[in-house]
Amino acid sequence: MKVYQTDKIRNLSLIGHSGSGKTTLTEAILFVAGVTKRQGKVDDGTTVSDFDKEEITRKVSIGTAAVPVEFNDIKYNFLDTPGYFDFAGEMYGALRVSDAAILLVDASSGVEVGTEKAWQYTEGKSIPKLMFLNKMDKENVSFGKVLNDIKGYCGDKIVPFTLPIGEGESFKGMVDVINGVAFEYDGKDAREVDIPSELQGEIDSINELLMEKVAESDEELLEKYFEGEEFSREEIRRGLKLAIREGDLVPLIVGSAEQAIGIDLLLEIIKDYVQGPTGVNVGYKGEEEVERKVDVSEPFSALIFKTIVDPFVGKLSLFKVMSGKITKDQDIYNASKDNSEKLGGLFVLRGKQQIEVPELLAGDIGATSKLQKTETGDTLCDKSDPTLYDRIEYPQPTLFLAVEPKSKGDEEKIGVSLSRLTEEDPTFVVERNSETKQLLIGGQGNMQLAVITDKLKNAFEVEVELSTPRVAYRETIKGTSSVQGRHKKQSGGAGQYGDVHIRFEPTDKEFEFEEEVFGGAVPKNFFPAVEKGLLESTEEGVLAGYPVVNVKATLFDGSYHPVDSNEMAFKIAASIAFKKGMEEANPILLEPIMKVEVRVPEEYMGDVMGDMNKRRGRILGMEPQEDGSQLVIAEAPQAELFEYPIDLRSMTQARGSFTMEFIRYEEVPSEISEQIIERAKAEKE
Repeated sequence: MKVYQTDKIRNLSLIGHSGSGKTTLTEAILFVAGVTKRQGKVDDGTTVSDFDKEEITRKVSIGTAAVPVEFNDIKYNFLDTPGYFDFAGEMYGALRVSDAAILLVDASSGVEVGTEKAWQYTEGKSIPKLMFLNKMDKENVSFGKVLNDIKGYCGDKIVPFTLPIGEGESFKGMVDVINGVAFEYDGKDAREVDIPSELQGEIDSINELLMEKVAESDEELLEKYFEGEEFSREEIRRGLKLAIREGDLVPLIVGSAEQAIGIDLLLEIIKDYVQGPTGVNVGYKGEEEVERKVDVSEPFSALIFKTIVDPFVGKLSLFKVMSGKITKDQDIYNASKDNSEKLGGLFVLRGKQQIEVPELLAGDIGATSKLQKTETGDTLCDKSDPTLYDRIEYPQPTLFLAVEPKSKGDEEKIGVSLSRLTEEDPTFVVERNSETKQLLIGGQGNMQLAVITDKLKNAFEVEVELSTPRVAYRETIKGTSSVQGRHKKQSGGAGQYGDVHIRFEPTDKEFEFEEEVFGGAVPKNFFPAVEKGLLESTEEGVLAGYPVVNVKATLFDGSYHPVDSNEMAFKIAASIAFKKGMEEANPILLEPIMKVEVRVPEEYMGDVMGDMNKRRGRILGMEPQEDGSQLVIAEAPQAELFEYPIDLRSMTQARGSFTMEFIRYEEVPSEISEQIIERAKAEKE
């Protein structure tokens, strides 16, 4: 593959609802561009971009795949992203390095949840986009109906750049609205035909609307428009390109990826109307802002937007050259990790195929291997003139499950394997809960975690079992008690003797120890041993063995033996007193309470609030959002929320989202407390 100048590059993410045809579109593009001799199929597992074993098995995209294509002297870097919601982080990473997005819509389904999510995200980040109305050849497709559906959600910025000739099973071609030509297709081959007369009125009204968009893009053009002058072809192109870049216009192109209809026109429209890599990237050198133009003459900088981990191939790092250029022999500096790295070759990835290149210029997308310390989101640059870019924003994990190896000897292996997988997917986390001693994995949903377990088995040869995490309960007391703890042991020779009288009562602090001993009943040098004995005892409560909190212990009396008393004896005596004192001071279980903020469309409010009440939750308030959705603020016990991500998705057709954070501990209701205590005792037996 030859080296392309910045102005000859276009970087585009393919986004949209799962099943809208993103991977099929990449196959059609490769076929039309002559890269492949025939189109691969998702169902057959023969596509270029779905090359991972898990993708072939499941017949869905799991990771972003880079698919560079050369066509009519332009290099198109297509990033095929997953549509399934669990893998939204892949879309975020791809869009961070794209000039624009192609939002695919299934013409037979119209606007789906994935369409809404992709639209909202790109609008929020001001990412220019086109819309490809795919599957125009499916049964019962009505262009007018689906266009109204799209405009109803996305607004009037959606403007058809092409109109279909025929629809449903009779769909055979399209009209290029701006250039006023029509084509009918036989496979990928198009032949020019007369424009159907019934479409002429629609073509005229669209062109009138587009000329208004052109006029609004520039003061001079606006003046020209009002004076009734016609725009030149170059002025139209410049005005529309600017309107698309600013997000005021979203071209809609019809077609069928499976039949390769309209693909050549889509590529021409991208070439003519989508702005390539331009502008200024803002990074940081310490506190100071650093500007890097997307220009080959600037110092080198690049952003890692994806990592692929393969036990056999090794680690591959995909990056976008933000400024300057990179050559295969270049030493690079990782500004995020403050260390130098050596490139393991320089290439572009097309699916899993590595195509070597001598250099890559500003704006291009490439890959390298064997970077030791580099992770997704890191900035690579020239050490003599460094800059550091903002990291990619990823969604926080919402679903956590406990993970255990099926074979006892795999504990260490599982840790190493999971660590490798977190490098590949920044939305996937691994953490050890120090209280429950469980290893937890967290992600966006059960599909993502199922993929992780399959990868562990198939790629790393580790089989695991997933389970609901244990809750980190606590124990405390509601009442007070005064008890004696006495430890006496005579076994010939020196004995052990310790005797303490301790008062236990609730406190706001985690643990308090005081002494009120008069007359030397317990010598001062034994006070630390008593405190240590009590502190160690708080690790395991009397009800179900959970840690004890919010207890104040006051040593007020006791006795000692001048020979047999020692620190160990008083430590044991304190632990005896602790057990007695807890039992007599009305012990209770505490559970973690989470603050939950749920964002849902208005129509799901009743279901979400009813469900939260069933989870022993309390609704604290509701706040209307700018986009018309509602933010429900609630508190609920953690024990009721482990499967909330799955249930919320089901309740809201995946339109709801939430965040959750720990706020405090509260008493567990007695009937639930009894069940927890019984379960804990059964586990110990």
